Amino acid sequence: MELRIEDVSKTYSNGVRALDGVSLTIPQGMFGLVGPNGSGKTTLMRTIATLQEPDGGAARLGDVDVLADKEAVRRLLGYLPQEFGVYPNLSAETLLSHLATLKGITVPGDRKKVVEAILHRTNLWSDRKKKLGGFSGGMKQRFGIAQALLGNPQLIIVDEPTAGLDPEERSRFLNLLSEIGENVIVILSTHIVDDVAEVCSRMAIIREGRVLHAGEPQAAIEDIRGRTWRKSIERSELPQYERNHSVISTRLRGGRTIIHVLSNDRPDETFEQAVPDLKDVYFIKLSEGNGSNWAGR
Repeated sequence: MELRIEDVSKTYSNGVRALDGVSLTIPQGMFGLVGPNGSGKTTLMRTIATLQEPDGGAARLGDVDVLADKEAVRRLLGYLPQEFGVYPNLSAETLLSHLATLKGITVPGDRKKVVEAILHRTNLWSDRKKKLGGFSGGMKQRFGIAQALLGNPQLIIVDEPTAGLDPEERSRFLNLLSEIGENVIVILSTHIVDDVAEVCSRMAIIREGRVLHAGEPQAAIEDIRGRTWRKSIERSELPQYERNHSVISTRLRGGRTIIHVLSNDRPDETFEQAVPDLKDVYFIKLSEGNGSNWAGR
């Protein structure tokens, strides 16, 4: 099964064009949708999740028309929005059992087995009796994935799931998503490039409602290999380098400013070749989409 999105557009009543002819083909596995805040990621995810209507375009999940047959999509969908609420005085087990009933798992024995399996899978079994109001941020996100897994969905959408998580919880959550993505389509919508680099086999970069790049992360990195250069400079020197070079990004390290520059040849003997990563790709694509020769830092 794959998700095909064709020429989807959306303009809000205030005149903001959130989606501008978005077309993507998303196969089974982990797919990263990355872009800055306000780029249109959430609008696209809400559209796919049948929570809002686009102005135009088409989308199909396998044989299902996403825009015309919303009930069929919802039977195949698991969704973890950026903001979701829980009943703080209910236990994880109780609320998950209730949500399973709403999903149509009405036979008590079957529901018990499903809930237990999902609690184990999301590493929440030992905390199943704990009230959700006492969960940490990472535990709440894992509960969000637990409810999204109810009903054996074929498409799972997670919107900015690791924002605010500590490194340990972030790693645990990404590992869980990666495991889930072995058998279904998982769309990870985020502004955190490292999340996409760690777990996604395909990706798209979006800005101002337009797709700037789509493909395999590693292929995009290889495309700029040998053309990225780095140098440590004083912060006060940055404007001069931005005028004279295609500065991709800047990073602070040990009180110094490290610049990455895109050039087919070594800019001068003071630069050393940099090992490119997905952040370099991201900033280059944003820069190209902005019509300039430099990217935000």
